[in-house]
Amino acid sequence: MEYRRLGRTGLKVSELCLGTMTFGWTSDEKNAYQVFDTAFKAGINFIDTADVYSRWAPNNPGGVAETYIGNWLNTSRKTRDQIVLATKVRGRMWDGPNGDGLSRVHIIKAAEDSLRRLHTDYIDLYQCHAPDDTTPLEETLRALDDLVRAGKVRYIGLSNYPAWQVEKSLWISDKYSLASVVSIQPHYNLVWRAEFERELMPLCEAEGIGVIPYSPLQGGFLTGKYRKGQPMPHGARGEGNERMTRFVNDDRNMKLLDEMQTIATMYNKSIAQVAIAWMLSNPTITSPIIGANTASQLGDLLSVIGFRLSVEEKKLLDELTAWQLTQ
Repeated sequence: MEYRRLGRTGLKVSELCLGTMTFGWTSDEKNAYQVFDTAFKAGINFIDTADVYSRWAPNNPGGVAETYIGNWLNTSRKTRDQIVLATKVRGRMWDGPNGDGLSRVHIIKAAEDSLRRLHTDYIDLYQCHAPDDTTPLEETLRALDDLVRAGKVRYIGLSNYPAWQVEKSLWISDKYSLASVVSIQPHYNLVWRAEFERELMPLCEAEGIGVIPYSPLQGGFLTGKYRKGQPMPHGARGEGNERMTRFVNDDRNMKLLDEMQTIATMYNKSIAQVAIAWMLSNPTITSPIIGANTASQLGDLLSVIGFRLSVEEKKLLDELTAWQLTQ
C-alpha cells in the first residue's frame, strides 16, 4: 500500500480510501466489520463517512455508518491513532429549521453528535458535504476553526464545491487567520471528467489541495456489467436509472469499456481495477474512495494496489473520454 500526503499537510493517508455510504442501507453491521477488517489488513488507514449515511434507507435516522465505525473501533484491537477518520456535515439530521445546513448552530451540534457515534474525541478530517447558500461562508469557516482550536477536528475539507467557492474559502481563511481547507471531494471518474478537470483540478494543483474523488466506478458502470443491448440489472443503479441508461446507450462509452477490457486481460485485472488505476496514475489525485457491501467485493478492488497503467495506456483512455471535456 502506498501512502500519500493529504494536500500540503503532513498527514499520510492510504492511496485508497474506504467509503461507507452503503452501510446501514445495503450492508449490515456484521458485513461492515468484515469490510473494515479486510481494508485495515490490506493497509487502508483512511475511512470516509458522513453523518447522513444512510438516512435515505427505510427506518434509518442517519448516523448509522458512523455508529458502525465507532462500534468497530471499540470492539476491534485497532487503536484510534492508526485510522484517519473523515466525516461530513451538511445534511438534515434532526427536525426544525436548523436541522441541516452549515450554520454555526448546526455544525457545532452535528460535530458533537458525530464524535459520540464514532466513539472518539477528535475527527481527523471534517468536511462540508455540499455548499449552503443560506449561510455566509465566513460563518461556516469560523465554526470549523473553533472546532480545530478546541482539538475536536484536525483538518477541514469540502465536498461537491465549485472551484470559485473553494478559492473564496481559501481567501477568507487567509484574511482572518482561520483553519484552511486541505482537501476536496469531487465526483470524478473516466466517464465524469469535466466537472473536476475544467477548473477544480488546476486549482487543487496550484493551491496544493488534496483530492479524494468519490464514485470512481460511476455507480458500477466502470465495472463492465452494464452493456448495450443487454437487460439492465435491477436496483437503484440499474434498471430505471436514466443516467446509467445514457451511459450504456453511448457508443463511445462502449468502445471505452472494450479497450479497458483489453488492458485488464493483459494484466489479469478487472475493468474496475483499470478504472481505479487510471485515477491513481494522476499525481493530482490523493486517494479515490472505494466502497463495498462485502469483504469479497472489497477484495477484488484491493487487487489494484501496486497496479499502474503505462503512460501509453493512460493516454489512450484519456483520448477515448476527452470528448466529455467539450460538453
